[in-house]
Amino acid sequence: MHDFEKLGMFYLGRQYELAQRKRTSELLLYDAKDLTTHAVCVGMTGSGKTGLCLALLEEAALDGVPAIAIDPKGDLGNLLLTFPQLRPTDFRPWIDESEAARLGITPDELAARTAERWREGLKEWDQTPERIQKLRDAVQMAIYTPGSSAGLPISVLRSFAAPPAATLDDAEALRDRIAASVAGLLALVGVDADPIRSREQILLSQILESAWRNGQDVDVAGLIHSIQRPPMDRVGVVDVETFFPAKDRLELAMRLNNLLASPAFAGWMQGEPLDVARLLYTPAGTPRLSIVSIAHLSESERMFFVTILLGEVLSWIRTQPGTSSLRAVLYMDEIFGFFPPTANPPSKQPMLTLLKQARAYGLGIVLATQNPVDIDYKGLSNAGTWFLGRLQTERDKARVLEGLEGASQAAGARFDRAGMDAALAGLGKRVFVMNNVHESEPVVMETRWCLSYLRGPLTRPQIQTLMAPYKLQHEAAAPTPPSLDAATPSPVESGTPPSSSSRSAASAEGRPLVPAEARERFMPLRAEAPSEPTVLYRATLVGAARLHYVDAKAQVDTWQNVALITRIDETTADDPWGSSTEQVEGYDTFETQPAAGASFLPVPSAALQAKNYARWGKSLAIHLYSDQRLSLWHAPQAGIYSVPGESDAQFRKRAVSALRAQIQQERDKLDAKLTQVSKRVGRERSQYWRKALQALISLGPWIVRVVGYLNGRDTRPSRADERRAATAASKATDAAQQSSDLARAKREREQLLDELAQLDVRDDELKREAATANVNVNEFYVRPRKSDVIVQSVSLVWVPQTE
Repeated sequence: MHDFEKLGMFYLGRQYELAQRKRTSELLLYDAKDLTTHAVCVGMTGSGKTGLCLALLEEAALDGVPAIAIDPKGDLGNLLLTFPQLRPTDFRPWIDESEAARLGITPDELAARTAERWREGLKEWDQTPERIQKLRDAVQMAIYTPGSSAGLPISVLRSFAAPPAATLDDAEALRDRIAASVAGLLALVGVDADPIRSREQILLSQILESAWRNGQDVDVAGLIHSIQRPPMDRVGVVDVETFFPAKDRLELAMRLNNLLASPAFAGWMQGEPLDVARLLYTPAGTPRLSIVSIAHLSESERMFFVTILLGEVLSWIRTQPGTSSLRAVLYMDEIFGFFPPTANPPSKQPMLTLLKQARAYGLGIVLATQNPVDIDYKGLSNAGTWFLGRLQTERDKARVLEGLEGASQAAGARFDRAGMDAALAGLGKRVFVMNNVHESEPVVMETRWCLSYLRGPLTRPQIQTLMAPYKLQHEAAAPTPPSLDAATPSPVESGTPPSSSSRSAASAEGRPLVPAEARERFMPLRAEAPSEPTVLYRATLVGAARLHYVDAKAQVDTWQNVALITRIDETTADDPWGSSTEQVEGYDTFETQPAAGASFLPVPSAALQAKNYARWGKSLAIHLYSDQRLSLWHAPQAGIYSVPGESDAQFRKRAVSALRAQIQQERDKLDAKLTQVSKRVGRERSQYWRKALQALISLGPWIVRVVGYLNGRDTRPSRADERRAATAASKATDAAQQSSDLARAKREREQLLDELAQLDVRDDELKREAATANVNVNEFYVRPRKSDVIVQSVSLVWVPQTE
């Protein structure tokens, strides 16, 4: 193992001597925990800024830390250009053929030169091709292209889905989520909205909050209808019509409608939903490095997507338990325009909130720019690490020094402005000053050679080529939508199908009248149904409720919505919530009107009696308390429990991370003890030699006197000589005791080294367990709190069957 292959340490390069203009042999290892206080990388074009940031992302990936990288220029896709064999044929498709022409060589020759240059570059920095393979094995990498099918498409419509209960219960989190969603959408349609004064911002915020608090998802079409017919009568103390007249609301609705009708907007509806957890981990729990390329988007589209993404990240971290370890990385290249010093674009507030709050949840934010005068350095005072490269103007340097001084003051660290000014003046390509508030002083470094091939921005066809295999994998792994299939009937559809005569009779009767208390709903038709089906509806009951799960040991305090569907007939009328009951998804999206031309089976008489619905609601509460359980995972060794909705694979990954964090804590304690013991060894050795020398000096005259006496050259030693001899003997005894103390300190040091080695073995075992998900976990069940079983409705739901 190389010296730089250490748990939680990122190998970014080597230290650099500015005076001699050369790098030293001392490694620059960056503690991953320091990244939780965020980092800023500043440098002009050609300074090596991109290479440094890509090296940091590579190191995070090698350590199993997932990342989301926002790519406004198209450079970050280079992270997928990793070639463990370093063959010229690997590089050939990606080289710039115009460069070969300028050099007067063939593209194949340039590919061979590039391969050799990469091999030599890696060797110069003590890296091997095997490290490239290790990078490829550590994480899954993918390029997402919102609004385009060049990479993996990603849909933003999920951003208007109702957030989890944790966000709804947190007023500040809900407010931030709504503000980010609305501001991003309004930016896309060209409305410069102020959160306080803009009618558009306030109205859309009220609509989203109303829907989300009712557990309803919202799409753009739904927003258009809600703008025309708002779900509230007043905004503040003013009626809606006075606050925002219908004529003006129609104009806003038309803007959104034009957006929805635009062919270009169709790309925003395609692909997997925008899900931060999915961007960070595969369904199997493997870390991911998700590159979100926005180079192809217009300025308004970039602002829309970045704002929505930051809002999603903010919501995600608030669902995570706190940690001091690095859990994930959010990187944004070229933050110019998204975090300016004076203006207030939609992206600024969620980014500022993340910089202030993300560290508590283990999310490290890394921001890069080549325009120092165009970013808000007061906002960046939360950043603990600054990588400063070559700057273009004195004005740039002055702004960087101003921001760096503010960050140091915020962290309570000393800042040498004059020394930093001198250091920045002497920087060359790939040479940076790293100012880390967790270290005693800044360090000058030269960045290492990247494992990825840095060929420059990728074109859309190149992204398409890279992601073609991934698209095939995603299509093969896409889950089949749930449906009520005749081959595997659900409890509500089991039993003998109605005969032809019964169907005809039901059709002749038409839609029956049911009491208002039934809250009639219609399950949507299956997607695979014929285009013009003859629909026959069967009556069922659906009970919707909210359950409160509380367990202090598992640190669970969460509400969950549940909807149960069951058959209703004369035999089950007294208590329908029996063995035929099952959960139903998407109940809140059921329709209020039946399909055209539908027919209906007869309704059991019990379902036509209004008083039964209240009674069934009470029996539903008893049934839910008795039968419903929240299933969690428990890792006894790590001492942690899963959070609701966390998969087995995700939890096992987190359990391994927790165990490795414990090992790191033990390692830190042992390192501290080892330092103290090593100092004690030195101290004991020094004291031993001093006392031994004192004993020798004291005993020397006595020995000379005795030898002289025995040889007849001197008189018999006196009593004073004997007392001095006794003193010398006592000093010799002290020296012997000191020798024993020295040996004991050495043994203690060896024992600490053995314990550190055992920790390394255990950490290796955990890495293997992480790869095979072989971590000891148990299922753990939480019963709902009886007083908090809240039945929201018992409805008569019509389930369609087609013929």
